[in-house]
Amino acid sequence: MFRLQRLPGVTVRGLGVRDSRLLAASVRPTARRLVLGNLVIGSLVLGSLVSGVAPASAEELPKPNAPAARTGAPGVIPPMVVTPAGSRGAGTGDTVQPLPVIAAKSWLVLDVQSHQIVASGNPEARVEPASLTKLMTAYLSFKAIRNKTINLGDTVTVSTHAWKAEGSRMFIEPERPVTVDELIHGMIIQSGNDASIALAERIGGSEDQFAQMMNREAANLGMTGTHYVNATGLPDPQHYSTAHDLSRIAAAIQRDFPEYYPLYGMKQYRYNGITQPNRNRLLFTDPSVDGMKTGHTDSAGFCLVASAKRNDRRVLSVLVGADTEAARSTESEKLLNYAFQATDTQRVYEAGTVIRRLPVFKAHSDLIDAGFREAVWLTMPKGDFARYKVNFRPRAPLIAPIPAGQSLGTLDVLVDGKVVSSLDVVALADVPMGNFLQRVWGSLRLWLH
Repeated sequence: MFRLQRLPGVTVRGLGVRDSRLLAASVRPTARRLVLGNLVIGSLVLGSLVSGVAPASAEELPKPNAPAARTGAPGVIPPMVVTPAGSRGAGTGDTVQPLPVIAAKSWLVLDVQSHQIVASGNPEARVEPASLTKLMTAYLSFKAIRNKTINLGDTVTVSTHAWKAEGSRMFIEPERPVTVDELIHGMIIQSGNDASIALAERIGGSEDQFAQMMNREAANLGMTGTHYVNATGLPDPQHYSTAHDLSRIAAAIQRDFPEYYPLYGMKQYRYNGITQPNRNRLLFTDPSVDGMKTGHTDSAGFCLVASAKRNDRRVLSVLVGADTEAARSTESEKLLNYAFQATDTQRVYEAGTVIRRLPVFKAHSDLIDAGFREAVWLTMPKGDFARYKVNFRPRAPLIAPIPAGQSLGTLDVLVDGKVVSSLDVVALADVPMGNFLQRVWGSLRLWLH
């Protein structure tokens, strides 16, 4: 009976029992020491080749604005490719633009492309969303249309519950046919509670069942501070959200259903002989604003999710709990202007960029490409793109199999030594487990790792 000899002071780590038995049965006792010796020597050579793949300090990395790189050699991180900002703002030699005072209970402003929050005040505080609730009602309506559960031309029967809805209405009637398309317009532009309930009943069977759908979708979107009990936003102790969550659903509509987003920029809508204007005043005063939704109840105060696009850059603000209708517009305008004037957003890595080739054990290949599967955008104060550094922190050891998309480490972006953003670096392709000899080789390399 053969037994695998252990080298003095060495523990066999990572070599399975089955692999050990196969090795023992396939190698003659007289050749075993020679095989192990050759493997150890080979591992030492390989270890010396890959030992350079260590976490690099920020000082060792290439300077900004170097040529773009699609692949990276071991130990070298391709630089972010940025365009120097032309306007002044935060940065070396400049005065940091102060954040304006915002008169609201909870608020934030973010860059839609980078998903980074530029500024915020109590963004995780529990608030009443009022008619901002209808963002989720609309999201599920758009989803139902895409899934062909409903069609825009479908005629909807108006229930007594929908007809007698409290608050803002589009004035649907039980005896008057109304289409899904008309209800969506009435819900978004006129903020009709009756339209919201009619859509909820058509899609979910009842408003209560539709609320359960809303909560499931909120969980899918990462809205951990949100709970719905109705489709309208009428007050209820168990109906709440946060400014951060409201930004998530607003951005999701823009991302997932861009074909319907123009509805949020319509300034008026006429139904049943009644023309009602969009209550978002910024649509009439700021040409860069093209959405999204207003809300108000006595307990929630005046609320507004606003979105503006200037020079191909989109910014989104959420403001909850302003004192007056005029204040929700002026305070939201402050947030939008601050984001555009004080910060820049740039694409710093193309999709598929390899930032490092990392050692991997027990695989067909000894190295794995680590990078970004999607383009990476960053938002920073004006001037900071000219003086950032990056530092990569890999996870180790990496042992096959590794699926594409698995996290392999973190790329920190630093300005003046302070981490301003951390990016998840992932495997760009599947790395399957190697064959028997490659697994043995990998186990020996782990001894020396």
